[in-house]
Amino acid sequence: MKIESTLKDGVIKALKALYGAQVKATVDQVQIQLTRKEFSGDYTIVVFPFVSQSKRPPEKTATEIGTYLKKYIPGIADFNVINGFLNLTINNAYWISVLNAAYTTKKYGYKKINDDDKPKTIVVEYSSPNTNKPLHLGHIRNNLLGYSICEILKANAYNVLKVNLINDRGIHICKSMVAWQKWGNCETPESSGLKGDHLVGKYYVLFDKELKKEAIALLDKGIPDDVAIREAPLMKEAQEMLRNWESGDRQVKALWKKMNEWVYAGFEVTYEKLGVDFDKLYYESETYMLGRSLILEAVDNRLIWIQKKEDNSIWADLTKDGLDEKILLRSDGTSVYITQDIGTAVQRYQDTKFDKHIYVVGNEQIYHFNVLTVLLAKLGYKWAKDLMHFSYGMVDLPSGKMKSREGTVVDADDLIDDMVKAAEEKSKELGKIQTLEKEEREHVYKTIALGALKFFILKVDPKKNMLFNPEESIDLNGNTGPSVQYTYTRIQSILRKAEELDIFIPVKLDPEIGINAKEIQLLKMIHKFPEVVEEAGTNYSPALIANFAYELSKEYNQYYHDFMIVKEEDVAIRELRLVLSEMIGRVLKSALKLLGIDVPERM
Repeated sequence: MKIESTLKDGVIKALKALYGAQVKATVDQVQIQLTRKEFSGDYTIVVFPFVSQSKRPPEKTATEIGTYLKKYIPGIADFNVINGFLNLTINNAYWISVLNAAYTTKKYGYKKINDDDKPKTIVVEYSSPNTNKPLHLGHIRNNLLGYSICEILKANAYNVLKVNLINDRGIHICKSMVAWQKWGNCETPESSGLKGDHLVGKYYVLFDKELKKEAIALLDKGIPDDVAIREAPLMKEAQEMLRNWESGDRQVKALWKKMNEWVYAGFEVTYEKLGVDFDKLYYESETYMLGRSLILEAVDNRLIWIQKKEDNSIWADLTKDGLDEKILLRSDGTSVYITQDIGTAVQRYQDTKFDKHIYVVGNEQIYHFNVLTVLLAKLGYKWAKDLMHFSYGMVDLPSGKMKSREGTVVDADDLIDDMVKAAEEKSKELGKIQTLEKEEREHVYKTIALGALKFFILKVDPKKNMLFNPEESIDLNGNTGPSVQYTYTRIQSILRKAEELDIFIPVKLDPEIGINAKEIQLLKMIHKFPEVVEEAGTNYSPALIANFAYELSKEYNQYYHDFMIVKEEDVAIRELRLVLSEMIGRVLKSALKLLGIDVPERM
């Protein structure tokens, strides 16, 4: 049992023993926290909630509870009371037992599930790109959050399925197709030397530029802004192509298939660079028909909340649910995003019987997912309540916001390549890996670069908008991925040195070894790691893991600066410090793995 649980149980027993069996306090009411650094102690118990039952002042209540706990809980060495707060000091033997237990535990920090228990299934959808453009910086945050959330949920003993919905149909891809037909001159990824997703994205941008020219010409004729875009010849061509696609036109489908295959190949390269993957891919072109059929069935069943208007468009009236009217099928019969999402959700439940489904999508889509949940519930799906939109903020560069249509986005591939170059420059400045073979050096550069990128993005509360600063992210000092990675490599260097000197590292330490305050602080953090992993899973927050890793790294670096490790002459203390160092290395590696970050053995 963790010391926090032991202390909470002990407080309840103390209250009943000291103040009578009629005491109504519960374990949940016991507030326990790490003692602030300016005070003596390890854990602090807040006694104010219990003074009404003790009928004594806070200081007296705290003293009596402290005396009881010290008598009946062996791990408590001492206590003090300050302003009614009970500060408890845990004995050294307990902290050594924490280290011994952690050191011999496989996958320390990860939750174990009993063999008899069936883990709950959570489906996590992330990435969900459109096939009209390459992945960009915004997609990077989505992919990194989605992947890390999956890893954290796995560490909390959930059965996790990582899925990706490829938005491979709709007006967006038709725009790229129209532009390629008009101005592409049969250009291919092979003939142009461009990745397929970059090539298709080039024509998406071109379509927008030419569309604006046509719209301006219509504006000059006195046509209103909102009508000009809609009535522009290019837009009409794209809409006609979409209708032809949905009606099964062979030529349109052939062009669509060819251009999408270019994009899929490009996406795979980027996903591999990022180190993210998926258990199953869904394609909008395969799921939208199910959603469409469900809506038409609802129309046939004359559900009171669904309406067919004079132009034959179909709408859902959600005003009684606190929402607006929502179009489900256009007047020409073509589908919209919400229709496809209905079909995809139903298909996924049929495939997985999930207990929970998480959509990792930016916060600009909050309303969309509110509508989706309400519509599925109205269609009779009880599992609609198990859908969750994990909403996150936008990410930009210091130079400003990005716009896909204008071609001002920060391309994911270019950003990763630039980060690798920056990592190479930093590594050459340090000069510590230049003796390695070229292939191994390049692997280190990539590991540092991706560590910098991922850590900088994931350390921020997902709900907040953020600025990604590439130069700051690659710094070896401060709250960065390379800083934490460097701490890990420092520890590996220490362990290699010990091995070279034939220094024995025991599997289990003597509980009577003396430990100093800094070592206790580090052991508290090791002890806290499983709790952080659990909390990160509950809150779907990689930021909790990232910031814990940084704080542990920072504490260890100070410890390394202040105390001898390999050169310590006292054998027992040297063994303690080596075991402690190795364990901290393991925890850092595990924490970074939950963020999708690898660690180099040398930097």
